[in-house]
Amino acid sequence: MNYKFIQTEIKEHVFTLTLDREAKRNAFTPTTVSEIAHALKEAEANDMVHLLILKANGPVFCAGMDLKTYQNPELDSPNPDITPVERSLGEIFDQFNKPSIAIVEGDVIAGGFLIALSCTYLFAMPHVRFSLPEVKIGLFPFQVLALLLEYMPERRAMDLCIRGRSFSADEALEKGLLYGILDSSEDELQALKKDILENAPLA
Repeated sequence: MNYKFIQTEIKEHVFTLTLDREAKRNAFTPTTVSEIAHALKEAEANDMVHLLILKANGPVFCAGMDLKTYQNPELDSPNPDITPVERSLGEIFDQFNKPSIAIVEGDVIAGGFLIALSCTYLFAMPHVRFSLPEVKIGLFPFQVLALLLEYMPERRAMDLCIRGRSFSADEALEKGLLYGILDSSEDELQALKKDILENAPLA
């Protein structure tokens, strides 16, 4: 399948999905969402796929929704090979029933949390920053809040959404958002992948 805004690869029972809209900080458009939905549906149906790895190209993992494209759909670039979907990213990831690991090497901004936190496990590089700046332009991250509530008490989650401040990977680990911080050896990540792939996939 030829995708416009993502890349996919299957190797040794691992399906790797890479966000690939680097010039726009991997901000997602309706087409991006439809491509992710299509790719995850393919991975779900493929018995050879036991694990999803989610990554992104460029210095920003994902800057959230491309507001200009959502306000003016003519700015989007439809993929004629993909049927458009009318579901949120949260709903799309909820319907994916295989283990998943997000590997974050660039900053996670706004709706980028929807992708990162939707995975079963989340790893980040030490330099990564996380932020929910929507409130600075008059928007409230309701969908992200719903995900944050799975990881932390309500008032802590609300604080992140209301103040919109940036925080480090170390803080994200303390808040329970990260499973681990990646070091040069990636020992923890590799051990996790090994454990998942050695288990019976039917479970």
